[in-house]
Amino acid sequence: MDDKTKTDVKRGTDCIGVSISFILHDGQGKVMLHKRGVKCRDEQGNWDCGGGALEFGEDFVDCLKREIKEEFCADALDIQFVNVQNVLREQNGVQTHWISITYAVKIDPAQAKNGEPYKIDEIGWFSWDNLPSPKHTQMQKAIDVGREQGFLY
Repeated sequence: MDDKTKTDVKRGTDCIGVSISFILHDGQGKVMLHKRGVKCRDEQGNWDCGGGALEFGEDFVDCLKREIKEEFCADALDIQFVNVQNVLREQNGVQTHWISITYAVKIDPAQAKNGEPYKIDEIGWFSWDNLPSPKHTQMQKAIDVGREQGFLY
């Protein structure tokens, strides 16, 4: 494959994309979410956990740590695997297909800040009984599984 062809391929639509997703928490019952900005790929204005595409040759946990550092300027203190989901969706008339590998990750709330203000409108810490809306279509599933498995308090 030549360089032009590589750059023309869109993950999730031209080929299956692999996403490393994460639910950031403080270990005390709060989860950190972000509101997706206009430069996000989809679901702008919705609240979401976090994540990003796995790069070619990248280790899952290395990707996880990189994305958390880029998006929220925080270090992963404790990492727990949650699940893998096959995500088939339609967004604005386009079929997408992603494999989402999700982790629950404890971070220090004092360290967290918005590292990508061009893509993230705001961030916030929320209790389980007070999650903001509208939610990203995949967010609640990930949180429910993490709570069922006891990774999120």
